Amino acid sequence: MSATSQPAGNYYDKYRTANPIARYLMQGFLGAFDALAAKVPVASALEIGCGEGELSIRLAQRGFRVRGCDISADIVEEARRRAADAGVDATFWQQPIESIDDANAAPLVVCCEVLEHLDDPVSGVDTLARLARPHLIASVPREPIWRALNLARGKYVGDLGNTPGHVNHWSRRGFLDLLARRFDIVEAKTPLPWTMALCRVR
Repeated sequence: MSATSQPAGNYYDKYRTANPIARYLMQGFLGAFDALAAKVPVASALEIGCGEGELSIRLAQRGFRVRGCDISADIVEEARRRAADAGVDATFWQQPIESIDDANAAPLVVCCEVLEHLDDPVSGVDTLARLARPHLIASVPREPIWRALNLARGKYVGDLGNTPGHVNHWSRRGFLDLLARRFDIVEAKTPLPWTMALCRVR
């Protein structure tokens, strides 16, 4: 099973949620992303699994020339709407990570909240290493904290707190070890409940 057969997109809009706790957590996530992106020279960027386009928009507002793709056509349309509303120039299209070719390589590749959905995350990291010229920002949910927080709010109890579509689960160390197969870790951050890393391909 590939990522294209996994649930696509978010089960709710985490970037625009009204829940005060979720908003607080997302502020930490976005703050970590901004801090890592600020360490990368402004150039072009490719976001794989762009979702609603929020991270791509943040990069475009910093001056990056941004392109993004996602496996969900509906999500891609939403990303286009949000970029237009924000007044930024960003290109979005529908495509899964497995089929992205070298023509889409970029000085900065962003892949946040994607690898946990892939049946073959090692191959996914290999693809990221092929496309990053040379920087990558990647993130995944940090386990077991992610599932514990889901259980604490009464979500996915029958699946022990596992979010639908999450087929991989990493601790901070486990995720960094996965990335370290192909990348040097420049800096890692742990905004609750995620692990996020800025990497440079070897």
